[in-house]
Amino acid sequence: MAEKKKTTYGTRPRNEYIKVFVTEDERAELVDRAAQAGMSQSAFLRAVGLSEPIRSVVDLQAVVDLGKVNGDLGRVAGILKLWLAEKRGQGARPTDVEAIMSEFRRLQHMLLPIMSRIVKDNK
Repeated sequence: MAEKKKTTYGTRPRNEYIKVFVTEDERAELVDRAAQAGMSQSAFLRAVGLSEPIRSVVDLQAVVDLGKVNGDLGRVAGILKLWLAEKRGQGARPTDVEAIMSEFRRLQHMLLPIMSRIVKDNK
């Protein structure tokens, strides 16, 4: 008996396959869900079949986006602080600028738990 040709995908050889019959709509749904998870169709079906968690690329992209917003808030607060130090008393009252900086810090602290929760839920 001839030995099956072994192929390597990812980190381990896989030389077995399962044939699954689906409707056209089911196939489209599986392809879409695999894409949403950022996985190949094979990896997605294997993960689902083995009850492994599926990480959503969309959720992880949201964390990246929130991280950028967090950084932007920090940069704006830094610019305001610099402006306050150089232009003391010109334009806006220092207490108003300090209040805005405090609001930026509060917003940053609100973002961090949201980002952590998204990452934790996708592990």
